[in-house]
Amino acid sequence: MNPEWLVAYALLGSVVGFLAGLLGVGGGAVMVPVLTSLFAAQGFHREHLVHMALGTAMATIVVTSISSLRAHHAHGAVRWDIVRGIAPGILIGTFGGTFLSSRVPSVPLALFFVLFTALVAYRMLRAARPHPTQALPGALGLALVGVGIGFVSALVAIGGGSLSVPFMTRCNVPIQIAVGTSAAIGFPIALAGAMGYLFNGWGITGLPEHSLGFVYWPALVSISAVSVLTAPLGARLAHRMPVAALKRVFAGLLLLLSAKMLHTLL
Repeated sequence: MNPEWLVAYALLGSVVGFLAGLLGVGGGAVMVPVLTSLFAAQGFHREHLVHMALGTAMATIVVTSISSLRAHHAHGAVRWDIVRGIAPGILIGTFGGTFLSSRVPSVPLALFFVLFTALVAYRMLRAARPHPTQALPGALGLALVGVGIGFVSALVAIGGGSLSVPFMTRCNVPIQIAVGTSAAIGFPIALAGAMGYLFNGWGITGLPEHSLGFVYWPALVSISAVSVLTAPLGARLAHRMPVAALKRVFAGLLLLLSAKMLHTLL
């Protein structure tokens, strides 16, 4: 492999980590479109571009979510009762969702990603925050919600926080606790997603060297190693910068990256 690609992945990791620390978002939303373009530039098979990007992004989030989870837990911002209740559904929904995603061609999968990203960006631009309207459901209800969140997350690699935080705030969970709990929920989402894409890509011909299923290891290692270093920097700056305004800029960035991904595929 040309070393310049490792540098590109490391640069992507620095941006992903910084944005995750600064805004609490940005992992898969940034990685999937950028990885799709980088993989295309390296000549990877077009049929598997988005699947490789999703699988690699999920595997990367496994690493980055651990540090986020620990930080929120240290501040007492994780409702572990919610995590325990929703995790079984998350694991089933995410792992199952990878089976559908792996069988959908790259272009329709990219279109779904773009539509979902546009919805996330719209909510950021509006600075929308759901009003509490109900209590948390029981064990079965939480598990079913987890199945839905996990299933969508498998298709876009960005659905955890953008779905679980609004759900919890509607259920009268304070926003700070919802964000911290969402960080903890992100780990089983990423773990089940990474395992699902690894399993579904196993034995498929035409994948690049150094892949394991739909996970591309050079990108995984480079992005993870650097993002872990830059996430604390973003977190420290989060208290000194106008985060609300930055989220609006980030929303525009998401739309541009998604448009670039579609252009690459079409």
